Amino acid sequence: MSIFKELENDLKSIIHNAGYDEETIALETSNRRDLGEYQLNDAMQLVRTYHKNPREIAQDIVNELSKDNRFTNINIAGPGFINFSLSDEYTYKILNSMNEDIFNNIDKKSPKKIVIDYGGANVSKALHVGHLRSANIGEALKRLAILLGYDALGDAHLGDFGRPLGLVIKEIKEEYPDLPYFDPNFEGNYDDIELPITNADLERIYPLASNKSKEDEAYLEDARDITMKFQSKEKGYYELWKKIVDISKEDIKKTYDDLNVSFEIWNGESDEMEFFDELYKIYEEKGLITESEGAKVIDVSKEDDNAPMPPLMMVKTNGTMSYDSTDLAAILERKVNFNPDEMWYVVDGRQSLHFEQVFRAARKANLVRDDVVLDHIGFGTMNGSDGKPFKTRDGGVMSLKNLIELVNEETYKRITNESISEEEKKEISKIVGMAALKYADLLPYRNTDYIFELDKFTDLEGKTGPYLLYSTIRMKSLLNKANFTNGTITKLKGIEEKDIALTLLELPNVLNRSIEAKTLNEIAEYLYKLTSNYNKFYANNKVLIEEDTELKESWLTLTNIVYKTNLMLLDTLGIKVPNKM
Repeated sequence: MSIFKELENDLKSIIHNAGYDEETIALETSNRRDLGEYQLNDAMQLVRTYHKNPREIAQDIVNELSKDNRFTNINIAGPGFINFSLSDEYTYKILNSMNEDIFNNIDKKSPKKIVIDYGGANVSKALHVGHLRSANIGEALKRLAILLGYDALGDAHLGDFGRPLGLVIKEIKEEYPDLPYFDPNFEGNYDDIELPITNADLERIYPLASNKSKEDEAYLEDARDITMKFQSKEKGYYELWKKIVDISKEDIKKTYDDLNVSFEIWNGESDEMEFFDELYKIYEEKGLITESEGAKVIDVSKEDDNAPMPPLMMVKTNGTMSYDSTDLAAILERKVNFNPDEMWYVVDGRQSLHFEQVFRAARKANLVRDDVVLDHIGFGTMNGSDGKPFKTRDGGVMSLKNLIELVNEETYKRITNESISEEEKKEISKIVGMAALKYADLLPYRNTDYIFELDKFTDLEGKTGPYLLYSTIRMKSLLNKANFTNGTITKLKGIEEKDIALTLLELPNVLNRSIEAKTLNEIAEYLYKLTSNYNKFYANNKVLIEEDTELKESWLTLTNIVYKTNLMLLDTLGIKVPNKM
């Protein structure tokens, strides 16, 4: 339990001792520091229960508060707002507890298992800028859940079993018709075949095949037939499919590594479709599958729907599994393999109808327990200066690799420290560039579209990732120069230190609200606020040459707390910190 939560519980007891019972305490940071650091509005709420004048209730509570030496500057404002501040001694005790263990400033949650689907990369296709937000938000939400005590697992959920792979194999067959994979009489070992295809070839082949399929119906029909062949594990086609997946997956993993994104589960749609027969049987036995124009569908409409709700497609007219059915099979697969309490889907907000259909279908057949949470965590788009989804200069979809390179090149230009070698500069620019990209992406509320502004995102000043990294590294440098290992806060002298302390106390509520809303923007804003408050203090105080040794130790200890908090939160956002900049 965090120190702040303990304080709220103590205040609840104090209110009880004053003769009133309140379920929850609404302790808020005051906007009027002249009146107090905190404000209690509970007297206003208790009027409805106790039918007394709110100032009379407030006075009863104040009388009890005055008995506790942790509180100072206790007063009543307006009709019954209670203001108070924390005593210096209590503030020091709180800060020293944080310094002893930074996790004393976090509210750990009751254990639960969560599977988070935030990958969605398509095998054989280059990851594009649209994949950034899913990976970035999903990874940070997973890390936040783990920080708060949940058992959270990231699932890459690769698109590896659909028609795009059929198109790729069709084009490979066109270009390399003599490969043994296409010889029905081949009796050799497929593992011994050296496939003349690289990931770069796959990224070239898919758009080529896709364009051909739009112009040539026979080409498209062949691709559909090939899709059915590898899905049914037909010899040759299935072996080629496996090699393509392996080649592409290796490159996908590298790109995710560059993003500092990791997955505990590397399943694809193909793994989930191992559960399709069982899934189909469940729905068939419950009489939930009907036929519609040759397709097998599930009615997921409800009487109170305000708009038409299309049925979920279980099997397409050509007999292949649909995007809907792979997500349903994934729910069954996760239930069998992990039995999670919650499943989160960090996917573009434009997929909301799809997930509503899938979740309704899952509930209709009781695929999961009633208390299992199924949650689509949608997000907006990263846009160009024209307000439209970000593209290359020639109007094409920019690959994620190219976007990362673009940002890295810009941060490279901004590193001017002459003591850094060229090799170090390149490595640091990658870390700083990734911080710029990730922080800018997490700063807006996730449902909000935002404009990609390269110069702004990579600036060392302002609300940016590089600013946070530079400030955090400077804190570390200060501690190293002072040979600081550990200390105790026994003395602080100004409003700047108190601002830092009060900001540190806000952290538990920031984390709690973030996990509840499943968004990272408040953590991103908090990091900037805490860092800015510290920088104001740092600019006005000469820590290293302070002659008062008690004050110097207290300042260094406060620096250490902010430093450790920044490291913890930057890591939660999936942002690495270089050793120097």
